[in-house]
Amino acid sequence: MLSSTVTQLVPYLVCFILFILLLEQISYLKKKRSVPGPYLVFPFLGNAISLVSKPTKFWDVQSALAKSSGFGFSANYIIGNFIVFIRDTELSHKVFANVRPDAFGLVGHPFGKKLFGEHNLIYMMGQEHKDLRRRIAPNFTPKALSTYTTLQQIIILKHLKIWEKRSSENAPNPIPIRILAREMNLETSQTVFVGPYLVPEARGRFKHDYNLFNVGLMKLPIDLPGTAFRNARLAVDRLVKTLGGCAGSSKGRMEEGEEPSCLIDYWMQDTLREIEEAKLAGNAPPPFSTNQEIGGYLFDFLFAAQDASTSSLLWAVTLLDSHPEVLAKVREEVARVWSPESDSLITAEQLREMKYTQAVAREVVRFRPPATLVPHIAAVDYPLTESYKIPKGTIVFPSTYESSFQGFTEPDRFDPDRFSEERQEDQIFKRNFLAFGAGAHQCVGQRYAANHLVLFIAMFTTLIDFKRHRSEGCDEISYQPTICPKDDCMVYMSKRCARYASFPDI
Repeated sequence: MLSSTVTQLVPYLVCFILFILLLEQISYLKKKRSVPGPYLVFPFLGNAISLVSKPTKFWDVQSALAKSSGFGFSANYIIGNFIVFIRDTELSHKVFANVRPDAFGLVGHPFGKKLFGEHNLIYMMGQEHKDLRRRIAPNFTPKALSTYTTLQQIIILKHLKIWEKRSSENAPNPIPIRILAREMNLETSQTVFVGPYLVPEARGRFKHDYNLFNVGLMKLPIDLPGTAFRNARLAVDRLVKTLGGCAGSSKGRMEEGEEPSCLIDYWMQDTLREIEEAKLAGNAPPPFSTNQEIGGYLFDFLFAAQDASTSSLLWAVTLLDSHPEVLAKVREEVARVWSPESDSLITAEQLREMKYTQAVAREVVRFRPPATLVPHIAAVDYPLTESYKIPKGTIVFPSTYESSFQGFTEPDRFDPDRFSEERQEDQIFKRNFLAFGAGAHQCVGQRYAANHLVLFIAMFTTLIDFKRHRSEGCDEISYQPTICPKDDCMVYMSKRCARYASFPDI
């Protein structure tokens, strides 16, 4: 009897499912209207499999549709979400300039709130966001940046010696440096951000958890036990807790009047002053001052600095190898300013003198912007153009990568001289240089990131002789999750200097 009833219900169930799928297609087409994009999408998943398995091709197709149609943007559908990809620079600026409750919210990642939590810097807006950025400002003063450059150089030197030794041991075969660069940047970020407060044992756990987080970024958001996404989410919780503990330790040290030795010290020095002022005035402690809150914001910094920096270092090696005339000019300039045999650190003044090396760093970031897309979500039906409103709930992807190849003179050519004092394309085409974002959420640590890239280029080219192992497609773009050379940057290395510099210990 039961079996017969189930059999009778099957046609109705099938019809219901088909009806739901039809409604899904109609909803997608209604949102898409005349915008270029696929006419039919796979139920629920949409084109998610294509995005995860071949992200470079997926975004190339979206870009081609946006460009050929003349719209400047295109549409698609990913796991129940209607998405809009924006190629046009001015339309991207329109999104960046309207991060507010009645327009767009910054996402950072399509499933970011599940990973990062809802109360991080990425998702703030309005006065709350302005207040937090004001409190972060002391972390990037000239004095603070000078402290960081000392730490950066010591760690870069340590790792370059490891790279060169590993390359020699692996001769005559090349070695991939993506993971090596990532490990160097992770140690740099840990040391610059939280310095002495992360003991060696904690650093090991930190590295493991951050790797889980990185893997989860590139997976589907299936939040079930044992899945990569769940492991990433739990790893973020542990990372934030660890960083919050570092904030507490820093507060204790700064209360004793010691000099700041890392970013969290500069931050807590100013935070403690505000806490004391509030206490004397009989007010509650200022916002954004608890250890847990600060741990979350520190994780935002780490996420922003870690993978983006790794991407830039790898492309710097790749592009310098393929442009020997640029490499020669960098080496000549650095040699006039700094010598490893001097055993002295590169000073802030010497860094400013390396104008051509700075231009090379800027061109690396323009030519291969690490974070190619900056996802936002539409909080309302928003008029992107006179003829098209982005539907509420749409995930919008302004492309910093596409903007980097608009406006500039011969944009497809790697040409550091475009940023020279004579040509000043960084000023002429400033609106197209979106590698660090724009608007209220523009990267607060961009000077730190730029210094790190310039220091790496100066030291790597001076200390190391290198040659890329060229193979078919080796320089194609791969998402890891920021963009990297497809072959993980395979390189041969040997010692170039008479001897390595002898820097002080941290």
